[in-house]
Amino acid sequence: MTVTTTQVPAVTSEVIAIRPGPPLAGTVTVDGSKNAALPLLAAAAALRRPVQLANVPANADVQAMLTLLQYAGHRIARPVGEPDTVLVLPSDGARIAPELFEAAARIRASYYLVPALLAAHGRASLPWPGGCRIGERGMEQHFRVYETFGDRYAVDDHGYAVEAGRRHTGSVSVVLPFRSRGASIAAILRAVIAERPLRLGQPNLSPEVISVLEALRTAGWSAQATEHLIALVPPVAGPQEPGVWMIPGDKIEAGTLACALATTRGDGRIEGVRSEDVAPMVAALRWLGVPVAAHENALVVHAADMRPTHHPLRAIASLSPGGLDADFEPSLMALTLALPGTHLFADTINPGRHGNLLPQLTRLGADIHEISPTQCRLTGPQRLTGAGVEATDIRTGSALLIAGLTADGVTTLGGLEQLRRGHADLPTKLRVLGADICEVTP
Repeated sequence: MTVTTTQVPAVTSEVIAIRPGPPLAGTVTVDGSKNAALPLLAAAAALRRPVQLANVPANADVQAMLTLLQYAGHRIARPVGEPDTVLVLPSDGARIAPELFEAAARIRASYYLVPALLAAHGRASLPWPGGCRIGERGMEQHFRVYETFGDRYAVDDHGYAVEAGRRHTGSVSVVLPFRSRGASIAAILRAVIAERPLRLGQPNLSPEVISVLEALRTAGWSAQATEHLIALVPPVAGPQEPGVWMIPGDKIEAGTLACALATTRGDGRIEGVRSEDVAPMVAALRWLGVPVAAHENALVVHAADMRPTHHPLRAIASLSPGGLDADFEPSLMALTLALPGTHLFADTINPGRHGNLLPQLTRLGADIHEISPTQCRLTGPQRLTGAGVEATDIRTGSALLIAGLTADGVTTLGGLEQLRRGHADLPTKLRVLGADICEVTP
């Protein structure tokens, strides 16, 4: 049976109750990807021409980025009747609104705005990245990129400032010491505003970076990407036509929903996600014995027929091409609590994430051995018991939703404002699939 999210009212409370029930089933469509939308919005601003973006998600972080663009002097328009479409118009050159600095402290992705601010104002002054409390938000590689372009930077306890250097021509070469997604996008967008060819060594090749390159190709840029190098060449001068871009579906939301279906031994179809974007998650699910098929624009989970393999899963977050995105790890951890085998999890990319997630799962009765602050091991299946837990960051919240689907009794989940930073309404999507989730009123 196919159902849509419009049939179930959105969850608006700050606390929800989750109870175990029958296997999840049905069809649901993921929102646009937060992690792709944020750099694409910054890229639209850096291009200094009108760009229309479709499938823009309504989560809190994306709405915050749209507000920041307006504070930076860009105009934002929405076509009538198309709430998920946004038109980003070039900066009008007006001064930066004083509210920008304080507002930028609420999200990590504010650093994507540096190139657009340099193009419009010659200077970018921003706070240190905010967002989820999952470890230090290093900016060293970003500063190295800007120095290569001749920019100057200064830092203090509150944030940092980057001043555009003198305009130069010719190719720029940068080799990153590790495959940083943020620094890769910083280098690409800095090359865009400088209109200079770029050779970026050891780049991050995540779907989010590839989405930016695909968008720039529609704007006339030549973009080639291999495991070792991104080569970017400006377009030949010509008419500046408005751009039309599509935000890809949220791979992390799709992976979360797939884990929820698998945890409850349900059957369902998750639409709106590119199969190549979720390939590492699909491989992990199949390794565990979850029957899942990846189609061009959908995942189909047949967990009713699941035969657990007892294989030990090694969920190691990686920045390498084809590696497991760190944001997949929490959902996989929640799933393996219900599956046989001894499973290892590691996330050195976000060193504070386990410190958020493990104590919350422990409240539900999970027995997880912490090997180090970034590594842990668990043996399943385990019997969980409902309790009060808190979404201390986006991915901890999604993992707790999955765990609550099979925990005995009632699990109450607070901190939904954190979950909404990355998902407009993930609990409602689970309710569409049949999850027993209700709002808790004070």
